[in-house]
Amino acid sequence: MDENRETQQEYEKAMENIRNKLALLPDLPGCYLMKNSERKIIYVGKAKVLKNRVRSYFTGSHDGKTQRLVADIRDFEYIVTGSNIEALILECNLIKTHQPRYNVLLKDDKTFPYIKITNEPHPRLEVTRKVLKDKAKYFGPYPNAYAAQQTKKLLDRMYPLRKCGVMPKEVCLYYHMGQCLAPCEKDVEQAEYDRITQEITSFLSGGHEEIKKELQRKMQEAAEELYFERAKELRDQILNIDAIMEKQKITTADARDRDVLGFSVDKGWMCVQILYMRQGKMVQRHASAFPFYGEAYNDFMTFVTQYYSDNPALPQEILLPETPKDSQNPEQGGAEGADLLDAASAAASLQEWLGIKVLVPQRGMKRQMVGMAIENAKVSLDEKFRLIERDEERTLKAAANLGQSIGIDHLHRIEAFDNSNIQGTNPVSAMVVFIDGKPDKKEYRKYKVRSVQGPDDYETMREVIRRRYERVLKENLEMPDLIVVDGGKGQISAAVDVLENELGLFIPVCGLVKDVKHRTAQLMVGDPAEPVDLPRDSQEFYLLQRIQDEVHRFAITFHREQRGKSMVTSKLDSIPGIGEKRRKLLLKHFGSLKKIKEASIDDFRPLSIGDKLAKQIIAALQDEES
Repeated sequence: MDENRETQQEYEKAMENIRNKLALLPDLPGCYLMKNSERKIIYVGKAKVLKNRVRSYFTGSHDGKTQRLVADIRDFEYIVTGSNIEALILECNLIKTHQPRYNVLLKDDKTFPYIKITNEPHPRLEVTRKVLKDKAKYFGPYPNAYAAQQTKKLLDRMYPLRKCGVMPKEVCLYYHMGQCLAPCEKDVEQAEYDRITQEITSFLSGGHEEIKKELQRKMQEAAEELYFERAKELRDQILNIDAIMEKQKITTADARDRDVLGFSVDKGWMCVQILYMRQGKMVQRHASAFPFYGEAYNDFMTFVTQYYSDNPALPQEILLPETPKDSQNPEQGGAEGADLLDAASAAASLQEWLGIKVLVPQRGMKRQMVGMAIENAKVSLDEKFRLIERDEERTLKAAANLGQSIGIDHLHRIEAFDNSNIQGTNPVSAMVVFIDGKPDKKEYRKYKVRSVQGPDDYETMREVIRRRYERVLKENLEMPDLIVVDGGKGQISAAVDVLENELGLFIPVCGLVKDVKHRTAQLMVGDPAEPVDLPRDSQEFYLLQRIQDEVHRFAITFHREQRGKSMVTSKLDSIPGIGEKRRKLLLKHFGSLKKIKEASIDDFRPLSIGDKLAKQIIAALQDEES
């Protein structure tokens, strides 16, 4: 009770401190950092008016997801900025630094292929999935590695940049084929590299039609001068350009590179969809789904700023959705609505920061493209929830089918047991509970075996079953519909004997027999036990495997804990002058045997342990190790 009262006092003190700080908030833009009881930053946000935004968390009502955040707040700090764009950039940097648990945290999953012109004295072309800030030029993303490699292959034939990773000592075959300038032996002017780089940049930025016209002109000249082989090479290059560029679906009339973003929210989750348009064609789309706790559009923009802060391969244009209508009149908190981020100011801040055009289209084809991104985000989120529901349905069906296989009409609660020991030492047992086919971890129980000496699995099972169901009867707890034991006829018989003959309970018991590779092999039911034929690829068999794996994991983990504790106990108890009280005192003070062994004699004096005994403790532990 004292502890609970002290916690309540601490909470009230924290709330009083927050109320005092709220009165001092300025009418200025900036960032705020919410902290929990351990002074750890749990959420970072930005605001046009700090006073309005921060106050909104502590006034009015909130939905469930925001309430989880608010319930953890015990303090806050704020940083005033000169403008909205400064707040945008500062928020991004603070999130990267502190990784707050309630913020949208961008995972580094930008693994699409890009074509790169390296920033080297003798540049070359590469296909890469890593976009770095290395002053190289990046183009993409491409739909897949094949499309990127095919485009690079075409450019390698058209432009004679070096192909080798390490400069060779003499010219290679590429030089003789006219596909390399041979910087390994010849001096190449920087102007020549600049010209080639500019042409490749033009080609990859949508200027392939101009390049194609130039190739057609050269092919015509070669044919007129009767250089038919050269004309054929040029014709093949033109055909390759057509083949590569026409594989992509044309969606816009212009040839600009743009990213089109949309988002959807449902059940506390957000999905952001990015459509990648390159040279007027949609080459790829990508969805990111994550839980969010703040206001939807604000957290969407948090994702966007994180995404572009580390991405040097920027498009020419970014299209953003409008602020959703339901965000303009929020029900949570009075002043919050006045301070929500609107799409126009968000786009203006992002444009100023990135130095590229950022639009919120109101009509026409661009608005339709944003609508497509929003629709795709909605579909992705719906799919996510449908998969979860489908999985739950499968699990429920598996539990029902398992019940029918062993003659139980309604299989709701399963309790499974496993024993663990090494040659009879530190014998323990564990119980896990599955409700409708899913684990319920708060119902798990651990047992130290008391009455059994040596490795006797049957007697261990009898003791644990007796202790569990005596307590179930005594405390009027929920009875299981099925008991699962790890083993075959012997374990089943031991469990049934205790249940029926000692406790008067008639609960179905089944056993799971493992094969030589310690995998679930067979289900046995009844007394005497008989095997039940379940197909290995059925959901029911998969459910049994999960139950057996889970109870074994839980039991073996508990056994390791007990064995470790007993090893510590035996080492200290073997030292004359160390009883239970001093053993506990030593472990509490030093934390581990290793630290006790490494301690100096002086370190024992605060525990009222004399120098003589301290020397004995250190010597005994060091001798045992050697």
